[in-house]
Amino acid sequence: MKISSKLNKTNISLFHHRYHFSLVTCHLKRGFTLIELLVVIGVISTILAVIFPNYMGARERARDMRRKSDLAELQKALELYKNDNPTSYPDDTMLNDPLTIVCNGCFSSGGATCTGNVNIYLHKFPCDPQTSAHYLYTRNTDHLKYTLVACLENMADPDKDLTKDTRCTLTTASYTINEP
Repeated sequence: MKISSKLNKTNISLFHHRYHFSLVTCHLKRGFTLIELLVVIGVISTILAVIFPNYMGARERARDMRRKSDLAELQKALELYKNDNPTSYPDDTMLNDPLTIVCNGCFSSGGATCTGNVNIYLHKFPCDPQTSAHYLYTRNTDHLKYTLVACLENMADPDKDLTKDTRCTLTTASYTINEP
């Protein structure tokens, strides 16, 4: 009996040591270290810092392209009007008055009315894609020339005016189309 009790004590102490070592190694393998977390956060923030400004710039450029396209569409409508009225382009108030010209409204020989016996030059009057305001239109004193102006968001746009129109804000550039 004495021999068996000695073996049991030895086996228990060996088991205890093995169990203790396995706990230590298991504890070291759990989770991430602070350094690993900081490296991952740094990599993710660097990627976002590169991608996010490019995405915002693409949206600005897309809205600016829409503004340029809208002015070209307005220019075609003005030329159609001039073909029907060879002595002048439409009055400034006809295209700039917010009471008569509504965004997405109509531009015809009857003004903003597109019903009845009128010549329709533009079914939907284009408006700025961001502010929903109509574009700026002026005609000169002899009524034979006009200017259309849009305010661009991208200050580095290659088509921007050298001298900014005073109606555009400090953070925008102007884009002008004149009578051809």
